[in-house]
This record gives sequence, structure tokens and C-alpha cells, in this order.
Amino acid sequence: MSYKGVELRVTKNHVIMDNGILQVTLSKPDGIVTGIKYNGIDNLLEVLNEKDNRGYWDLVWSKTGSIGTTGVYDRIQGTKFKVIVENEEQVEISFTRNWNPSLEGQLVPLNIDIRFVMLRDSSGFYSYAIYEHLKEWPPFNLPQTRIVFKLRKEKFQYMVVADNRQRYMPLPDDRLPDRGQELAYPEAVLLVNPVEPNFKGEVDDKYEYSCENKDLKVHGWICDEPPVGFWQITPSNEFRSGGPLKQNLTSHVGPTTLAMFLSAHYAGEDMVLKIQPNEPWKKVFGPVFIYVNSVPDGSDQFRAQLWDDAKMQMLIEVQSWPYTFLASKDFPSWDERGYLSGRLLVRDQYISNDDMCGDRAYVGLAPPGEVGSWQKECKGYQFWTRADENGYFSICDIRVGEYNLYAWLPGFIGEYKNNVTISITEGCDIDVGDVVFEPPRYGPTLWEIGVPDRSAAEFYVPDPNPKYINPLYLNHPDRFRQYGLWERYAELYPDQDLVYTIGVNDYSKDWFFAHVTRRKADGTYQSTTWQINFPLGNATTRGTSKLRIALATANVAELQVRINDAKAERPLFTTGVIGNDNTIARHGIHGLYRLFNIDVPGSVLVEGNNKIFLTQAMCTSPFQGVMYDYIRLEGHPASSTD
Repeated sequence: MSYKGVELRVTKNHVIMDNGILQVTLSKPDGIVTGIKYNGIDNLLEVLNEKDNRGYWDLVWSKTGSIGTTGVYDRIQGTKFKVIVENEEQVEISFTRNWNPSLEGQLVPLNIDIRFVMLRDSSGFYSYAIYEHLKEWPPFNLPQTRIVFKLRKEKFQYMVVADNRQRYMPLPDDRLPDRGQELAYPEAVLLVNPVEPNFKGEVDDKYEYSCENKDLKVHGWICDEPPVGFWQITPSNEFRSGGPLKQNLTSHVGPTTLAMFLSAHYAGEDMVLKIQPNEPWKKVFGPVFIYVNSVPDGSDQFRAQLWDDAKMQMLIEVQSWPYTFLASKDFPSWDERGYLSGRLLVRDQYISNDDMCGDRAYVGLAPPGEVGSWQKECKGYQFWTRADENGYFSICDIRVGEYNLYAWLPGFIGEYKNNVTISITEGCDIDVGDVVFEPPRYGPTLWEIGVPDRSAAEFYVPDPNPKYINPLYLNHPDRFRQYGLWERYAELYPDQDLVYTIGVNDYSKDWFFAHVTRRKADGTYQSTTWQINFPLGNATTRGTSKLRIALATANVAELQVRINDAKAERPLFTTGVIGNDNTIARHGIHGLYRLFNIDVPGSVLVEGNNKIFLTQAMCTSPFQGVMYDYIRLEGHPASSTD
């Protein structure tokens, strides 16, 4: 069916885009979405909210030198409106806010251009923004920016994040002080007197619905009467910070839906964008697609139908990327981008005499940096793919620029980085051929705990405290998303810490997923020391061994390693104080990946039974600790031939 062409109506205080399917109203010149009319509903957005608190872009910024991940909140409002494209096929409009030195200290030193696009026959609209900082302007920090939509609470009460993460949600009223009890931090609220009694006793926390970038393509809300879906679709990750495993917020009680472009969640201050003095910077965030759909009244499976249709639309948007209809010269079309391909091989003589295929490896281009720097990179663009079972990979539609090639794959510690900067030019087709990843390896594996996959998910995740339940995650693969699991460690190990014996214990049952502090009776916290028991033969004590500890996350933690002497004044190794990931409190299973390679002199080992003591020494909070990804002890190379 072909609807009427796109119409643009401009009044003194509003701009209306209308293509016969939906009608979007924006304030002028602010660029705030105040109304979305669709399928007989006058406004999908929350009419009880002020007009500037319905659909908007916002950011958090701070002055250079500031510490932490907070700052000044800024709901972006334009000062100038302009029509960029207006015809029956397409409307593109711009709301800009420019900076000048008279605004120093008052507004973030950025020129901001927020765009909205509506196409003919399209059941939705697009939004993107261009942020620009000129060289001569003051430096600053930018911890967060995003687009937010707040829907009508009496209509949108069913939330969908994934096939197995969807449910009816509490009301925002249930989080208010007379109905909800704030727990260890403001985001987590125990519902003690909710409007709907069936939610009583549940914990609501927006972080329970976080998602990795690689899986964060479509999410949203469903209205039952009439059956209508509101979806936020992100067709590309190129403009998101932190790479494919970076976790971001999705939808949550409000009903609210977000498109996060830059955030420090699950990474901490390492992910704060910091513009330096005399540094020019420009970045395009988006576009994202706001999609609305409906099915006829009376359908028994309307929620499944709406969700399936939203997923199908997501695939269409992904296949259409990069879009060709955007008017900004800062968004290059497909013929202005480049292409790169190759094959990843893995070389580890202790597993195979031959090079192995990089089966399902993560391969990506990100701005030049050190090994693993892409995890913290937030100023530029990243382009990631998965290799096939033979290690072949191709990366399409790469923006012009300078990049390093990075790769890692489950089953191996460490990661690959090429040593030569790759220049992507318009229309280039680069074949890098075979690239060989040599994972860190010193000698034969004596023993290992876990799976090297940058996650602690394979370890023991306890049942939640019955007082703090989200029923969605009972008997769910993501059981780690329950509130308060850090408290279960002290309940399981009230007096003595975890002891794990190689060859006897099972890490999926006996290795707690998070190495946390223990709360004492007086309300303070104490450090905890985990013990690994393992036998060694005489040959392995003659030379140096290598202990590999890969961490899936760390939060204001210090991991100390001692061997065969738990009370040694000086540890064999310490990480120092590391991490601000806050993964433990935010129901994650990983944050930033860290790998430590520790030399173990033969003089500290003995023939027979040995013990490694892992002490998490920081202990002023329940959220300090680490999650292990994988631990391996390698013998001296000569031991494999003894």
C-alpha cells in the first residue's frame, strides 16, 4: 500500500512530519519530540509529562580534569530550526545549537546538529546527531549521550528486549517512596506496595535489562489496546563506543526506551570521552530508527506478531545500512566507504602443530591503539564482524580513516592486533590475506579453571535471595541478572573462603562467579582470599612456570597472588588497584577484559600439593571485587619433554 507523500507543516512553535501512517510533532526551535500520533492513538508519548520530557537527545558533560563518570546533565534544545529536505518522498529537518566563547562553563563546547528524517510509506522516523568540537575551543569530558523516549504508562506496559527477555512491567508509580523501597543504590527498588499486587516483592532495576552492543539491535514496548508496538532499532554499531561486548541500557520502567551512543556503564571512567586541549573532534551518532507497528484487534498472538515484525524490520534496516537518503555530508554512503577481508589463523603449538582456523573469531577495525584499546575507545568509529568456521572474515562499509585490525576468539586468551596502521579510502578493497594470532603461551597447560571467553557466565551463579526476585530470570540463561547476588557469597561462605581443588571440584558448581568482599556483623567489610589446591610432579618445579589470570571485570579491586604461604608479607604479584566497571552492582557478567601473566619461580613450588592464594584486598564496599574469566597454570617449556 502506498500512502500519501510526506508532508511538513511548520508553525510558530512546532514542526509536524506526517506521511499518512504516523504524525510526529516537534517543538521549534528546540527539536524535542512532543507527540507521535499513530493508529488512532493521539499521542504514544507520555502526555502527563512536560513537553520537553517526552522524546529528546541528552548528554552529560564535565570540565576537563574532572574525575568520575558524572557531570552536568543537559537535555539538548536547539536554537535554530532548518528544513534540509522537503518533498513527497522525504523530509529531513535540523535543530542546531552552536557554541561560542560567551557560553564557556555554561554549555558543553560543542556544535550540535540533531536531525529527524521521515520517508514515504515508512512506519517510523529516523534520528541522528552531529557533534563537533573546534580545535580552539576548551577541552571537556563527555561521559554520556543518548536519545530517550518516554511512552504513556497506561498504554505501554509490556516490554521486550529479546526473545527470552520480555514481560509485563511495573508502573513508574511503583518506584515512588510510598510504594517502593530503595535498596543498595537508587536504581534498585523493592516493590512493597505496587499498584498491581502481583508485582509485590519484586526488585525493579533498569540495569537488569542491559544488553551487549552486538545483540542490541531492537527493543521496545507493546500496548495491548489497541495492539501497537513502539521500537527502537539500531542498524549499526559503528558509532557506539567500546566495541561489540560493551553493555548498554535498553528499555526500562517508565515506560522508557533508550538508544545509548556513549556511556560509562560496565567500564567506568576508562570509557569517558575526554577531548584534549587543541583537539578537533566530530562524530555522527546514529541514525537510529523509531519504528511503530500494529496488528488487528482480537489477535490471540498479537505480542508475538508485533515482536516478530519488529525483528523483521530490524533486519531490513541492517541490510539497508549505510543509508543513502541522509542529507548530511558527514554521513558517507556505501560508495564513499571501504571494504576489508582476510583470514585469521591461530598458532598455539601446545594445542596443534598446525595453524588453526579462527573459527567464529571477533574481528574488527578500530582507531589505532594498544592491544585491547578498542574496549575503551569512544572518539571514533569501530567496525566488527565474526569470522566463519574457517577463519575468513570481511568487513563492509568502513568509514574512511586510519585503523588497526584487532581480533580475539573464544577459547583463547589475549588478542591479536596488527602492527601496521590500515588506511581506508573511498572505494578501497583491501585483502590482508592470512593474519596469524599467537595467543600468549609459555609452556604446557598444567591445569585450568573456566573457559577463556571474556565472561564469568560459566561459573557458579547462585539462586537469588527470595526477598529480591525478578521472576523473569528464574530458570533463565541470564540468571546472573538478579539483584543482590553478591550477598550470597557470605551466606555460602560465612566463615571460611572458597577452596577449589584441581581435579576434584567443578568450576560450574564450586567456583563462585564473583570474588567479592564479605560483610561482617558490625556492617563493615573484609577482604577475602580464595585458595586453589593443585598437585605438581618434580619436573614442573625445576624452572619458572607461568600463571595466567584473565579477569572478566574489576571494580576498585586489588588482586594479590601468593603461593604456598597465605601470610607472606609481600605477594608474588599484585594488580594494584584496578577497575571501575561496577559490574557486580549492575547485574553484569563481565566488564573490561584484563589479562595478567605472572612468572612463578620454581623455588616457590613444591613437589606434591601446592596452594595458590588469591586475595581481593580492597574492602570498603560490597561492590568491590573481580570476576574471573579464566585461570591457567603453564609449566616450564622443558617440562613437556621431561
